[in-house]
Order: sequence, then structure tokens, then C-alpha cells
Amino acid sequence: MNIFEKIKALGYTTCPESFYGKIGVWHSWYQGKVDSFHRYKVWNGTERVVCDRFSMGMAKKVSEDWANLLLNEKVSITLEGEKEQQFFDDVCEANNFTVKASEMQELKAALGTAAYVPRVVGLSVAQNGEVTGSDGKIRLDYCTAENIYPLAWENGIITECAFAAEKTVGNEKYMYLQIHRLVNGLYDIENVLYRNSNGNLQEVELKTVSGFENVPPVVHTGSDKRQFVIDRLNIANNVDVSLPMGISVYANAIDQLKGVDIAYDSYVNEFVLGKKRIMVKPEATKNLQTGEPYFDPNDTVYYILPEDSSNGATVDAIDMKLRAQEHNAGMQDMLNALSSKCGFGENHYKYDNGSVSTATQVISENSSMFRTIKKHEIILEGVLVELARIILRMGNKYLNAGLDEDVEISVDFDDSIIEDKATDFSRDMQMLNAGILNPWEFRARWMNEDEDTAKSSLPGMEDMTDNTPQQEIE
Repeated sequence: MNIFEKIKALGYTTCPESFYGKIGVWHSWYQGKVDSFHRYKVWNGTERVVCDRFSMGMAKKVSEDWANLLLNEKVSITLEGEKEQQFFDDVCEANNFTVKASEMQELKAALGTAAYVPRVVGLSVAQNGEVTGSDGKIRLDYCTAENIYPLAWENGIITECAFAAEKTVGNEKYMYLQIHRLVNGLYDIENVLYRNSNGNLQEVELKTVSGFENVPPVVHTGSDKRQFVIDRLNIANNVDVSLPMGISVYANAIDQLKGVDIAYDSYVNEFVLGKKRIMVKPEATKNLQTGEPYFDPNDTVYYILPEDSSNGATVDAIDMKLRAQEHNAGMQDMLNALSSKCGFGENHYKYDNGSVSTATQVISENSSMFRTIKKHEIILEGVLVELARIILRMGNKYLNAGLDEDVEISVDFDDSIIEDKATDFSRDMQMLNAGILNPWEFRARWMNEDEDTAKSSLPGMEDMTDNTPQQEIE
């Protein structure tokens, strides 16, 4: 039985298996080689010859670029409380969040959906499923689309979900299934382990497998708030509009990906087929008196004609003219079409000297790319804020951390590619010096602080904001 049959046997229903087939196609393009496209046959007049098509790997490039635009090292998640900020930062550092979150943005762009699943390790769980102790640690599991199985959803929001992970213990392979479900309005987390024998899953007891001895079959969270976060692109799922899963950023640009690779393959073959050859008749290959060869037999530029070849020059050079300019223009046209379909607008990629580079530009606020970035940030901001709140809540419940779960949380995205921050800073500084902008307003904008924090951080702010009329000096 496969994972879908196991989920059904447990009494749940998830997305159709055919949708995960689509995810598999997107994954193949992300890897750069799709057997049904990059491996093909050509009739040469005698037989069909198997050929491998060259690939530019643009699906990977497109995904990388969206990850760089949405979540990079300049993005900051700010919690107003100092204790809360330190706790969140410590959890992120312990889970390599800066690196993994960026990686997940790339995989989200490629496969459509990603998930962050915090869990606590190092605590004891009683037989009734209640977690005890306070000496544990919070760990983050990072899941990609092919391992996410929604069980219940409403208005596109997944409320119950199963997450699968492949594990290897010794020489055995296992499939670990973690199910988050609502029971009487509160979340339970079920843990199920299967031995994977060539795709055939057989359930085994958790305590019989090394590393799972302390994992309980069920954990009662006692909370009505979910302990997982689903992240996807802000693109409508036109594969199946009823599903809560996202789609790849290039899900509707497969033809454009093919076009790029066809053009690139033709360009490469232009050089292969256009290689200079020198046709030589047999009598010109050796010194008839000494038998010494005139040409290096390992030099592939020479091609010896058969004895009965037609009359012609003894040595004849064949030099094919390369259509480099036409191929460059064709490659650029294909890249422009792909760029537009993937939300970058046209001219985002430049084909130059046999390689693809990303255009360096400051994007105007009325551009297609600007609007697309802002649209994706709507979902991503909610994801990051919810993840931070889950971590704070788990810190209180399981680690007695004494945190304010309702602290204000803000996300400052990197808009340096959208706006010239140096110019904006200089303009605001001039407005500050001219008295048009208040010092606390300047600090709040550039230090990512709220009004009260910005005012309290400025020494002498009371005098600066005192509007009491001063006595005139006679």
C-alpha cells in the first residue's frame, strides 16, 4: 500500500493522487532533465537514434530568483518584546532558519507549497498523551509539497494536515507520518511509522525502532490553534481550484521552458554540426615512398574519404557558417516569454555570451514585477508572523518560558530592488533637517520601530515635543 492508501485506511481524505503527479512533473523540471522531453529519438533515414536535449535549467533559476526576492538576508522579523525577540532568535539559530527558510522559498516556488512544523524534543509524554517536563528544545521540520497531505480545509486555509518524512534507520527505510487533527476543537498530533519495503508500507510500533522509542502514538496539545504553518505562492491553483495547495511558479510556463531548451539545444548543436572538417582522399594521407603519414591520426578535423569517392580536390576544407546572431535573438525571445509567464515581466533575463544573467534594475512601483512581489509577500508575511507566534506559544506551554504571546510582530521585507533606499534615506534626512519630518518618525521608519518605541529611544524627546509656550524675554 502507498501513502494515499494508508491515509485512506486511517479514515482520512486528502488531495487526489493525480495532483501529486503534477508536483512530480514540476520537480523534474526543477532538477533540469525531464525524460519525456530531454530524451528523444530522431530518424536519420536508416534508424531512430536516441538523443539527449541540452538544458538551460531555467526552472531552477526562476525558483532561485523568486527566493532571493521574497526572503533573503536583509529580511527581518521583529518582535517588540526583548525577551520574546531573543527567544525567537535562539530557536531560529538552533534550527538554521536563515538558510533553510531561503531554501524553502526556492522549493515553494518550484513545487508550489512548503510547510514549517515546530515540535518539542527532549520532553516526556505520559500514557494519556500529555506532555510533561520543561527541559526540552523546539525543533523545526521543513516540508515540501510532495510530503504535505491536507486533510481538512476551508477557504483555502488548511486546518488539519498530515506530514510525511522518509527516515533511514540502519539498513531499513521508514515512512514517518505525523497527523495534526482537531478532536473536540483541540489539536491532537498522531505519530505513525511504516517500514518501507520497495514502496510497500507496513506499520510498525514506534518503540521498536531506534530513535522513535520516546515518540508517543498521540500527543494532546490542548490548544485550538494549529502547530504547523503552510506557505505557498499567491497564485490561484488552476490545476484544481478546489484544492488548498499552491502551484509552481512555472506551472503555466512549461511550454516556455521547453522553448528555451529547444533554442539552447539548437544553439549548441550549431557548434557541434558546424565544426570545421578537412576531407582528404586516401592518396594524400601518406608519403607513398616512405609510408609516413602526413596527418596526425588523432586529429579529428581530418576525414578520410573512401577509395571510390567521386572526383574532386585531393584536400577539401568544409567550413560551415554559424548562425550565432539568429540563435542569440531566438534565445532572448524565449527567455522574455518565460520571464513574463513567471511573473518577472519581460526582459528580466539577458542571454549574453552563452549564459543567462539577471537584469540589474530598480523596479518601478507600477511594474508587473512590483505588484507580483507585493502579492506574494501578503501570504509570506502571515506565514512568518504565525510561525513566530507558534514558537512563543510552545515556549510557554512546554518550556515555561514566560513569554508574551500577543507581542507585536512585524516583518520588514527587502525592497532594495524595488526602491532606491539610499535615495530615500537621503531624502528623509533632508526632510528631518528641514523640520518637515519628526525625529521619531525618521527613527520609526528606518529602525523598524513602532511610534512609542521610537519616541522613548530618543534622548530629550520630552523637550523636543513640549508645545508649552515659553515666556518672552524682555
